[in-house]
Amino acid sequence: MAIQDFEESEKMRFERKVAIVTGGNSGIGKEVARRFVAEGGRVVVNGRNAAKTEAASKEIDPSGERAVAHVGDIALPSTGRALVKAAVDRFGQLDVLFNNAGIFGPRPFLEVDEAEYDRFLGGILKGAFFVAQAAAKAMKAAGKGGAIVQTGSMWALQAIGATPSSAYSVAKAGVHMLTKNLAIELAPDGIRVNAIAPGVIETPVFNTFLTPEQVAKVLPTFNAIHPLGRNGQPADAAEALLFLASDQAKWITGVILSVDGGVMAGRQ
Repeated sequence: MAIQDFEESEKMRFERKVAIVTGGNSGIGKEVARRFVAEGGRVVVNGRNAAKTEAASKEIDPSGERAVAHVGDIALPSTGRALVKAAVDRFGQLDVLFNNAGIFGPRPFLEVDEAEYDRFLGGILKGAFFVAQAAAKAMKAAGKGGAIVQTGSMWALQAIGATPSSAYSVAKAGVHMLTKNLAIELAPDGIRVNAIAPGVIETPVFNTFLTPEQVAKVLPTFNAIHPLGRNGQPADAAEALLFLASDQAKWITGVILSVDGGVMAGRQ
């Protein structure tokens, strides 16, 4: 194979593949969906905000032939089943699930009430669990294997005093262990399950609990905690997610890959 042919095949590594991207209307999810389509695939873009999700889908693929929006809250198990049905009905199959949706918002442990706790567990762990279950059932029935790639978190690996996030961390730690359990259970069906544990990624999630002025002031202060000297961008996380979803990672399963600029390696 010539170098040019190899490079072209790399660019189209998701040709004839179909993916669901939860939380696909902004940040990491939107970047993953955009790249998946650019590399030959087709996607169902999920989000809770209808206008935002439709706009993201149209931005990813103005023709509407390779990207379709599906609005729904993944905290409801019915949403996972509906997403899988949408993928199969529209594109005929499901090959990849990017279990990316989540919420974030620091809150001291002593201030977390039951509603807040349930919000994190539902929006992160319960959502990931039941969307993965629906996707795995479809993949198993099709008999062609598949890949489930989840977005975990550095906060599930260590506590960070500056951002007290006990409920968030518990939920994301659950996603990490879900990944390992599913990797073992689904291996006989050829379904690989992996996750990434990102450090600070500059996405719109920070605007959900900070003003634009606060975001501009606070985010740069986190650059220094990463040994590589900067916060991550959605593309940094997307590169890892796409790799784990691709055939380049066909002998990798049950991995929690730190994508954190070196934070978990240690401190300077």
